[in-house]
Amino acid sequence: MASKKMEALGSVVAAALGDKLVRSTLALDELTIVCKASDLLSVAQTLRDHAELAFEQCIDVCGMDYSAYRDEPWDGPRFAAVYHLLSVKLNHRIRLRVFAEDDAFPVIPSVNDIWNAVNWFEREAFDLYGIVFEGHPDLRRLLTDYGFVGHPFRKDFPLSGHVEMRYDPTQQRVIYQPVTIEPREITPRIIREESYGG
Repeated sequence: MASKKMEALGSVVAAALGDKLVRSTLALDELTIVCKASDLLSVAQTLRDHAELAFEQCIDVCGMDYSAYRDEPWDGPRFAAVYHLLSVKLNHRIRLRVFAEDDAFPVIPSVNDIWNAVNWFEREAFDLYGIVFEGHPDLRRLLTDYGFVGHPFRKDFPLSGHVEMRYDPTQQRVIYQPVTIEPREITPRIIREESYGG
């Protein structure tokens, strides 16, 4: 059951955002709101500057791939960015989810000018999910190599990857080559009886 504090926060958010609020969900005493990508900058500005909200900190941003959400068919946009916001002044938190409108080329506006702590978080989501944050001052890969092909957290990315890299002592440099992982033979699990061997 949601606390009175979170219900009150949901009411303030709904009043402050108006028709820019697509959906609001209160579950496990956590408030999650959804807005359109085209409204993200004004929604973020309101969440930060509204006196009764005062979300002055963005503590995390992560990408999401909903292509096989909960192992069920997903009806809706595939990629989203999820922002976790904190109000130190008023001691409350909120989750903001924004879906990219185009699955083939997911683009979401950067909120780096509103919360400058998101700089590396947006780069991480770009690197791992391929979500482009429009207006980001330095959008480039953060965790994978410069020559890396694809985005490894997408659900359609092969588990073994496309290429492997290793240091070649004869050439004295790092080289890339096709993946050489052999398919494994899977042995079924054997369950023994309780009195087995005794």
